[in-house]
Amino acid sequence: MRRWLASSRAVPALLFALVWLSASWFGSWEYNPNNSTRLFAAISLAERGDATIDEFAPLTIDKARFGAHFYLDKAPGMTLMATPVVATLYGLTGQTSRYLDKAIEAPALTAYLRLRLRAAAILSSALLTALAAVALWSLARAITGSPRAGLVAALGYGLGCPAWGWSTTIFGHAAVAALFMIAVWAIWWGSADDRPRPALAALAGAALGWAVVVEYQAVIAGSAIGLWALWRAWRSPVRWRLIGVALAGGITAMLPLIGYNLLAFGVPFKVGYEGVVGFDGMQQGLFGLTYPKADVMFELVFGLRRGLIWVAPVLAIAPLGLIRLARGPHRDVAVMAAAVILLVLLVNASYVYWDGGFSTGPRHSVPMLPLLALGLAPLWAGLERARARIGVLALLGLSVVINLAIAATVITAPDTARFPLWRPILVDDVPAGRFRDLPGQFWGWSPWAGMALYLVLALGLAALLWRASRAAPRPA
Repeated sequence: MRRWLASSRAVPALLFALVWLSASWFGSWEYNPNNSTRLFAAISLAERGDATIDEFAPLTIDKARFGAHFYLDKAPGMTLMATPVVATLYGLTGQTSRYLDKAIEAPALTAYLRLRLRAAAILSSALLTALAAVALWSLARAITGSPRAGLVAALGYGLGCPAWGWSTTIFGHAAVAALFMIAVWAIWWGSADDRPRPALAALAGAALGWAVVVEYQAVIAGSAIGLWALWRAWRSPVRWRLIGVALAGGITAMLPLIGYNLLAFGVPFKVGYEGVVGFDGMQQGLFGLTYPKADVMFELVFGLRRGLIWVAPVLAIAPLGLIRLARGPHRDVAVMAAAVILLVLLVNASYVYWDGGFSTGPRHSVPMLPLLALGLAPLWAGLERARARIGVLALLGLSVVINLAIAATVITAPDTARFPLWRPILVDDVPAGRFRDLPGQFWGWSPWAGMALYLVLALGLAALLWRASRAAPRPA
């Protein structure tokens, strides 16, 4: 064990296991409209081979209507990732939704949806976030030369911010954040030395392309990553090959979007938001995007209802690390990260429904979180005093505890809550043990027994991970 902990594989393996376990252990409400509409479309695709959700339409307020039929009103990426999961469960169990009572909280339908939602989230959002946490560690370690600094950044993203909670859902936010981080990692390592790696360029293009299939507005912040990739590729003697395979990867990733549109609407290009039902604000500007508002920007960072600082206090110091990074040899990374963060916030502040309705934290700003957390690595590496590092660890620990409470109870707090972290989460839900965990929902365990098992597993992995990060070899 000691020899393995000192190997180059230990930290990424343990980090992946910890983040994936944490995101998979907890779940979200199967009837939340953002979850359900995506799942209903996946069920229709897997069981009937069409994209309509007519029989499920009364169960969700998130839907689009075209002609006489109802459809998913979102970008279809999360639905397309959930479809093979639903199809596999259909093949294994033989159970179909056709004969189930279509009513919210109907016992048979609830059990049917809960299993499929949980499996889909584990194999999409949770899996991508775990991979992205490892990618962030790899990049941060390379930039700072410190495995421990990389680990602080990776934990700040994977467990210390709302990316954890949103990874328990099939909303698109956590997936886009992870895909951005994977693309950045692939671009960095694909152009880090004199041996360019076209396969990584293709991966970067595919990650950015799929991010757009998951959430259309990802094209805005993703363009900053794309321009950074172009700048780095341009210095290579095989620049055109790198650019070509990156474009090929992006186009390939977007082909399923065209296939979905052809199946659903008979045309290659169509946006579900064109037919959205019940949200008049989507008719303003470009599908609800108008112009950034200063007061909304303030609320997204500091406001009690949606402010990031309350649900991820450790990220309040991350900009200091990005500033430090900008003063060193990796200034281009800092500029790219800052551009992505700014663009995500501006898009969020431009959206008519900027607060995200039922939400804990600023859910539309989640795609910026891994690149904001990246700043924790150079900040940690630049601290010389033990007290300062203890302070960072204390903030990280507080953030992890906060996001454990959020992920375990409700990531979609009611929009009437003035300070949702306090109430309902910390005052009402946690003391009552209202946890949506695997043992409680699927094995019949009591809430605190399931939480106790999670803590034993997670703390054990965390202890091994911290030990491995001390012994891990530094990058060449």
